[in-house]
Amino acid sequence: MEEQVKASPHFKRLCNQFSKILGGTEHEITKGPVCFVSRNRRINAKILGRKTTSPLVRYQLFSFESLDSSGRGLCLGETALFQNQVNRLLTNLRKNGIKVTAVHNHWLFEQPRLMYIHWESIDNPIEFAKKVKRSIAFLG
Repeated sequence: MEEQVKASPHFKRLCNQFSKILGGTEHEITKGPVCFVSRNRRINAKILGRKTTSPLVRYQLFSFESLDSSGRGLCLGETALFQNQVNRLLTNLRKNGIKVTAVHNHWLFEQPRLMYIHWESIDNPIEFAKKVKRSIAFLG
């Protein structure tokens, strides 16, 4: 039986709005509470010469949690992207006051080269979602 997560009606509304802004294909509230949103990019790639549409390859993930009395919380995000898109995304995120915490690959022998970027901010979740949406818009 799935554990019932305790979250206020305000948190639930905030999570729904956060997900809608980011175009989430799925969202859930996990223990904490943590609002967790996912979506998949349309990426045409191969690993070891085989076509892949695995969510492990094409995901975008976003979350917020630990809201304070002013409504600011820990906001996190990550995305898969092509190597030639890395610098533009880094610039966009930084211009929006978001800290980039990692840039790395996950796979070997993939074509084209895929990279993954992680970021973080203490922010109002709705403002964070809007900043991220603007930052990643060019990814399609």
